[in-house]
Amino acid sequence: MSGTLWGLGVGPGDPELLTTKAIRLLGSLPVLAWPAPLEGDGMARSIAAAYIPAGKVEIAIRLSFRPERDDTDEAYGKAAESIAGHLAAGRDVGVLCEGDPLFFGSFIYLLNRLRGRFATRVVPGVSSPMAAAAMAVRPLALLDDAVAIIPATRPDAQIRALLEPAEAAVLMKVGRHLPRIKALLAAMGLLECAVAVERATLADQRILPLAEAETLSYFSVILVHP
Repeated sequence: MSGTLWGLGVGPGDPELLTTKAIRLLGSLPVLAWPAPLEGDGMARSIAAAYIPAGKVEIAIRLSFRPERDDTDEAYGKAAESIAGHLAAGRDVGVLCEGDPLFFGSFIYLLNRLRGRFATRVVPGVSSPMAAAAMAVRPLALLDDAVAIIPATRPDAQIRALLEPAEAAVLMKVGRHLPRIKALLAAMGLLECAVAVERATLADQRILPLAEAETLSYFSVILVHP
């Protein structure tokens, strides 16, 4: 029988936020894969490191993480075939994914290539909007609020169109887009009700009013709730 492909959500950064199911599978699955920079372990494996025993077969999916993402298809294509070899041989494979595997998750690149060929299961993880809201103690939504989740990489006109009908919003992937996003929210009268959370749940996390933020990393979200 073929093995099963597992998407394992490892949460936003704090290792104590992994689910008991994810921890159990990290211990039992024979093969683990994870996205990583060209050198080093990468964030997903670092989060889960304490729960990974020695002796695993590990597949590092090496990526440059350039904004153009021009090496993404090739890297995940090669990884998919390597993983497929293990699955075809009957070995289960767990793919570690920051946050939740199906919420902007890198696991989706592999899922799209391997779905239909092998059995697939997903263990959800705590995603960054929920983690950021918890750290800032800021409600994401109440009753019938509509919440917009918007990548800051989108053009201003699209972001505005998504923000206008929503009662609350989460802007993700902020990083170098911070000045543009601040200007847009200010123009919409939303800057004063926006909070920035950088590297939520990690030891070096920052929480501050967006109006005071001068720089933010890619691993930041902006919570907007008038």
